[in-house]
Amino acid sequence: MFNIIERYMNILKKEDVDKFAKSKNTYLSAEELDFTYTFLKKNWQDILKNPNAFDINRYKNKYSPENFTKVSKIFEEYYRKFKNYL
Repeated sequence: MFNIIERYMNILKKEDVDKFAKSKNTYLSAEELDFTYTFLKKNWQDILKNPNAFDINRYKNKYSPENFTKVSKIFEEYYRKFKNYL
């Protein structure tokens, strides 16, 4: 599973992150999108290795209040959905 995710992350583009966010009714500003994309590219392995240690609240100041609520909900949704595979 890790290898599949790694291959996907290697080809992930900023536009993919934006498209996914929009599909979840989340419209990120340019700064929010840049932060999210860079954060994912740099930290995805650490998050997957120890998802329980990840505290999304540490990044609250990187998003507008509305978008932080949406991003948090998306994270929780996918964490619940895939936590058994991590």
